[in-house]
Amino acid sequence: QVHLVESGGGLVQPGGSLRLSCVASGFNLNLDNYAIGWFRQTPGQEREGVSCINNNDGSTNYADSVKGRFTISRDNAKNTMYLQMNSLKPEDTGVYSCAAGSLLWSVCVLVDNSYDDWGQGTQVSVSS
Repeated sequence: QVHLVESGGGLVQPGGSLRLSCVASGFNLNLDNYAIGWFRQTPGQEREGVSCINNNDGSTNYADSVKGRFTISRDNAKNTMYLQMNSLKPEDTGVYSCAAGSLLWSVCVLVDNSYDDWGQGTQVSVSS
């Protein structure tokens, strides 16, 4: 059974940084033909794709709103995925969840219904 657990969220001032972690069990985050990614959601808003990794070639995809500020990565030895978030803005506030799913296209996509397994999420709050 796939189990994803996020950590690393918290309260940070604008311009600050956080690193989120997603530890997987019952599932190899490096599995071929899979994509892994991060999504976020705020109350009253639809879930938004933040970033993902194509396990087949390691290519990544980012939402325009986070390009240049966020970096997704994976540590295969620890079976853990990370999201390094720099230059945080108040609009980055939300519950961040990691996800894994079959790779359906040649690139990973930031569409939540492309992912089958989800963590519970970790709260990120950016405020002065």
